[in-house]
Amino acid sequence: MITRSSVCAAVVAVTGLVLAAPPAHATAEPARQTVATGLDNPRGLTFGPHGELYVAEAGRGGAGLCPPRPRAGRVCSGRSGAITQISYGVKRRVLSRLPSAAAPGGAGAIGPSDVVVTPGGSLYFTVALDRRAADDDPAGLYLAEPGADPSAATYREGLNPVAVLVAGRDRLVVDAGGALVRVAPRGRIQTVATFPAGTARDPAAALTSVARGPDGAFYVGERTGSRLPSGRARIWRVEPGRAPTVYATGFTTVVDLAWAPDGHLYVLENGALLRVGDRGRHRVVTSAGLTAPGGLAVRGRHAYVTTCAICRGTGSVVRIRLEVRT
Repeated sequence: MITRSSVCAAVVAVTGLVLAAPPAHATAEPARQTVATGLDNPRGLTFGPHGELYVAEAGRGGAGLCPPRPRAGRVCSGRSGAITQISYGVKRRVLSRLPSAAAPGGAGAIGPSDVVVTPGGSLYFTVALDRRAADDDPAGLYLAEPGADPSAATYREGLNPVAVLVAGRDRLVVDAGGALVRVAPRGRIQTVATFPAGTARDPAAALTSVARGPDGAFYVGERTGSRLPSGRARIWRVEPGRAPTVYATGFTTVVDLAWAPDGHLYVLENGALLRVGDRGRHRVVTSAGLTAPGGLAVRGRHAYVTTCAICRGTGSVVRIRLEVRT
């Protein structure tokens, strides 16, 4: 998913100040369809138990005064974040008035960053840490039971939750600062694995995403910052109780991960969707139109991607046909 520093990098790229070269184009662009538009800084997405799609919208910040913050300029905080449901082409915000902070104009917001749905219909969503915010920063993992307002499922000082995964009765949360943590039903936090995500050579490096593989292991993506050459980001494989191992290399900005029914891992990078094959080798599925992507989900023969994830009111969800053997 997208963190504060990756938002800054993406804003620069989209405005044309810096434009990193995307991976090589796929030989043939797959069929695609836009399934939703008009989203505010859309990020992670997931499918519910009845096939409905849920999208985390980081919002557009707040209205009124936007006080200056150290090293961040003016920041407008408000309650414009949301969790939106998309079903049969109809878009509906099932949770609204969630925390959001953005620059004046509403672009590049920090707020809800990922969402998962339990079989019983409960929603868990993460709100990423905004280091521009005041002491009451709302970062954490939140729970919304059917028909109830959201409540904090857990909080730990300094935790920067950017992605969440349901694993039985537990929730696996990615801390962008370099850890995968397990949150038990009563909110107890246990560290599953730590990673060398941020270093003195590349302090902007961060973990971004997590997916559970067909082998039962957890796969964690990362991105590198501007201080290291492209192609240095990795995907880690995690078995609880063991040290993480590198599963695949050669990435730069892993935004999200998802496994397809045929057992292949798909990786969303900034500007491209890739498929990982045997021994970690990967190829580009598509790179057309994936401007500032924010999240990935795979269902059946299609990938669903949020695009323009740093845009106020013009974010979208696109469906991409995959070569998947079910």
